[in-house]
Amino acid sequence: MRFVFVHGGFHAAWCFSSTIAELEKLGHCGIAIDLPGHGSRVDEESTLANRREAVAGVLRPGDVLVGHSGGGFDATLGADTHPDQVRHIVYLAAALPREGRSYTEAMTMGNAEDGEQNGDVGEMLGYLHFGDDGAMMFADFEGAWKYFYHDCDEATARWAFERLGPERFGDTTVAPVHVPNFWAADLPRSFIVCEQDQSMPRWLADTVAHRLGVEQLSIESSHSPFLSQPAALAQLLVHATTTTPVGPLIPD
Repeated sequence: MRFVFVHGGFHAAWCFSSTIAELEKLGHCGIAIDLPGHGSRVDEESTLANRREAVAGVLRPGDVLVGHSGGGFDATLGADTHPDQVRHIVYLAAALPREGRSYTEAMTMGNAEDGEQNGDVGEMLGYLHFGDDGAMMFADFEGAWKYFYHDCDEATARWAFERLGPERFGDTTVAPVHVPNFWAADLPRSFIVCEQDQSMPRWLADTVAHRLGVEQLSIESSHSPFLSQPAALAQLLVHATTTTPVGPLIPD
């Protein structure tokens, strides 16, 4: 099987290198993409349209899509474009769009029209630096280590921190998202919860799994098992492709 990895905020394709190596040991292969505004594409504008195309443009028949964190949002956009090419989609501590709503509404499960927001913004904001252009960056190593990599050794965590880039959400925070082909396709899918996650609130993980209609798979890790436990994650991803939903998709 070929696994296509879609990274989350601040990260880029580099974060999956160890996990891809472990998948190769198991007889599979993998590729990881850089979304616009990240990695090799850091100077590009980030929009719903070009993030969708970044994923859709690499898909081949039979691919397993893996979206991590905010990358679950983008993986869904790609799957909506070419659902016939996706064998299975795995949400790794990942977001799921809400039909007709923005990324912000999906991440908070709130409603823009009434100002309701149930999301956990938390102290993470205190570790972020906001540039004049609206880009966010982790201001120091300690914050990134705490929220992303607390179960990594310091050398690994610093290696990752030095590669973190800016996060520019572009129009994703306000533009409504429509993925009708994704809902209609009812693709094989799974959700992996990271039991020690300091970044994705457990209530949100539970909500995404419920909306996907799946029983959660789990790994005893931080938000970044691709760095702290790449071998275990590779095995779990392969196992995930054998699972099936137990309930319907819930678009909103």
